[in-house]
Amino acid sequence: MPVTLIGEAVFARCLSAIKDERVEASKKLKGPSTKFSGDKKKFIHDVSKALYASKIISYAQGFMLMREAAISNKWELNNAGIALMWRGGCIIRSVFLGDIKVAYTKNPHLQNLLFDDFFTKAVSEAADGWRNVVSQAVLLGIPTPAMSSALAFFDGYRHAVLPANLLQAQRDYFGAHTYQRLDNNDKWVHTNWTGRGGDVASTTYIA
Repeated sequence: MPVTLIGEAVFARCLSAIKDERVEASKKLKGPSTKFSGDKKKFIHDVSKALYASKIISYAQGFMLMREAAISNKWELNNAGIALMWRGGCIIRSVFLGDIKVAYTKNPHLQNLLFDDFFTKAVSEAADGWRNVVSQAVLLGIPTPAMSSALAFFDGYRHAVLPANLLQAQRDYFGAHTYQRLDNNDKWVHTNWTGRGGDVASTTYIA
């Protein structure tokens, strides 16, 4: 399961741990000189939206992971009960765990937390602020590994077709491995991308 926020949280701690190396890097590696010039009050509001949306994604990923573990181990998980258990005394408890409980009570077999109407609406309403914060962070050179990873996951999850489709074309370019076109998934084709080489096998094609 693509639990990207868990991974990025771990990597962020690893990066934080190499303090001496980062101090040395700060003397040699330059970032943008851009200064924030927008509406600070609005931006603070956007930060709250970005944090809220990212937290929703983190829980959605967590339940995705538990779902797959349940399938592999033939468990019957009470997701609504799990949400309440966290709220009762775990370090990750938060107010909307009650909303998660409601979602899984309504539909114990909910495929993804993001499919529940409450969370679909919440992420949709937070999206503009979320994108603004991540965009500003990139322009200002401020790392937001978990928040930006959450947005990347959301954008990837909501698309039926991903840029990863281009990997087939790239493999065909450098190795004539053939690829499927979106307008005809039943047929594998090879393209002479460079104007030389032609319709050849992957063992002889030279890009």
